[in-house]
Amino acid sequence: MSNSYKYIDPDFTYTDPKTGVLRNLQDITDPDVLLFVESGAVAKRLQELCESPIKIKGIDSLFEIHRHLFQDIYVWAGKKRAVEISKDGKQFFPTSHFDNAFRYIDQLIAEFKKIPKSNNRLLAEKLAEILDNLNYLHPFREGNGRTQREFLRLLALEKGLTLNLNPPDNKSVYEQYMKGTIESDVKTLTELIFELIDTNDK
Repeated sequence: MSNSYKYIDPDFTYTDPKTGVLRNLQDITDPDVLLFVESGAVAKRLQELCESPIKIKGIDSLFEIHRHLFQDIYVWAGKKRAVEISKDGKQFFPTSHFDNAFRYIDQLIAEFKKIPKSNNRLLAEKLAEILDNLNYLHPFREGNGRTQREFLRLLALEKGLTLNLNPPDNKSVYEQYMKGTIESDVKTLTELIFELIDTNDK
């Protein structure tokens, strides 16, 4: 979690005012311990989705994935954020307009489902567009990146494609992913996704 994130949360909806740590189901007050426990719990839940993938129906499936991944840690797992978030001075999508964004992303997902399985380039372009919009939406207080990467993996899987946007020990993939999402660079995201699904498709 980057220190450059800023949250407008005067009522301490998510954090303990004394420690600044996210309130959690384990009552952990040390940020390093929370990070460790959260990572382990999410890794286990990700493995469950690998073994028993869910079908992506629309934006609701994003909330289903978040709920599954973070159910052991946060009471608000799977619920849209109630605070505004910015990073490096750039604000993510305002909560007041979430419904419009949900409809638009549902439309993008419907378009993706119509693309032939054989057209990897077009599939990569649409996946990149969906990822860019999900990242700008940033619908959760925490866990957006992990949730959207798993969402993309499951969407690609429906076309018979393997897509791992967070491979172990692959700094290049991570750097391209971060550049693409932070700068809203859909071209970089398209090339990255195309390269990954094309390599795995052979």
